[in-house]
Amino acid sequence: MVCCLAAFMLSCVLLCLTHCSPSKKAACHTTHALVDMVHHWHNAVDKGQCVRTVFVDFAKAFDRVDHNILMAKMPALDLPDIIIRWMYSFLCDRRQRVKIGDVLSDWLQMVAGMPQGSYLGPLTFVILIDGLRPACMTHKFVDDTTMTEVLDRSSISCMQSFINDLVQRATEAGMLVNNAKTKEMFICSIVKDLPPPVTLSGADVETVATFKLLGVHVSNDMKWALHIQAVSAKAASRLYFLKQLKRAGAGTEDLLCFYRTIIRLIMEYACPVWHPSLTTVQAKTLETLQKRAMNIIFHGMDYRLSLIMAGVDTLEDRREALTERFFKRSVIPETSCLHYLLPYRRDSDIVNKLWQPKIFQLLAINTVKFRKSFIPYCLKHYQ
Repeated sequence: MVCCLAAFMLSCVLLCLTHCSPSKKAACHTTHALVDMVHHWHNAVDKGQCVRTVFVDFAKAFDRVDHNILMAKMPALDLPDIIIRWMYSFLCDRRQRVKIGDVLSDWLQMVAGMPQGSYLGPLTFVILIDGLRPACMTHKFVDDTTMTEVLDRSSISCMQSFINDLVQRATEAGMLVNNAKTKEMFICSIVKDLPPPVTLSGADVETVATFKLLGVHVSNDMKWALHIQAVSAKAASRLYFLKQLKRAGAGTEDLLCFYRTIIRLIMEYACPVWHPSLTTVQAKTLETLQKRAMNIIFHGMDYRLSLIMAGVDTLEDRREALTERFFKRSVIPETSCLHYLLPYRRDSDIVNKLWQPKIFQLLAINTVKFRKSFIPYCLKHYQ
């Protein structure tokens, strides 16, 4: 009960930490973080600028949480003294040992690391990384840190100094940047005269064309072919288990429950980020997987009829509804961490005089890619 109360109070405090300046805010959901990053990237490329991103990976992030450093940071956050004492009680005098067969190792006193599966683990980790604030646009989601630098054609990249600053701050926090898993990517309309790669510990950071960021495959061309391919392959592999359940005699409701929670969920993860930009072929690729699932559950039945029997919509209709709901619930409210992405809000008197009233002024857009990205798409269709 004490730990649950402490977790609740800490979450309230840490929520304040996520609402810093727009360029450095940490999203409270992966979709929030992805929408924020992708919008800035699209906006920069639309203006003819080049985006340089570095995806920073920390080696054994949760295992390297130094208890002394963590406790030293908490008073600076103006946390109540009782919370700090609870955290001290939660972390101090923890021991662990290893068992192999019937052989047990000696007990080892833990001075670092967070207990796995605890509610306080991710919350306290946010405190540890809050100080990792280089001078460029930075998005932090637990142990995933993405640094973004927007470059004009004549600009000189300062990413190396940003990386050096991050590494120094991470070292002071007892964390270690994983050189091998840290990657960088350039997102540009014209790829030429790119700056040299950044270095970590004397070695060049690998430049990649695609990267799996918070569960979504992003590409330097801002297209979603690789992501749809990966999602389709993962969902298709789980159709095998749906067949096995059918052969084992599972009922229709059980099969539908398995499909909705295990298969369809994969094909809808973070869909507001990529749904507006899908091509017709990519949308059909995903829809085919649902057709296969319905054919397994309702063998030989027409697809449209099977959807009625199952009480589900087409994947495209669901993605459209999920995208609209996310926009209206997580972007339009002024309390939302993504509200600042919206353009100028028109005066109500002006809106009432318009033939097709739009609350927010539409963005000035030069490229089709930006027009089909989340914010411009929603401004056009959902207001």
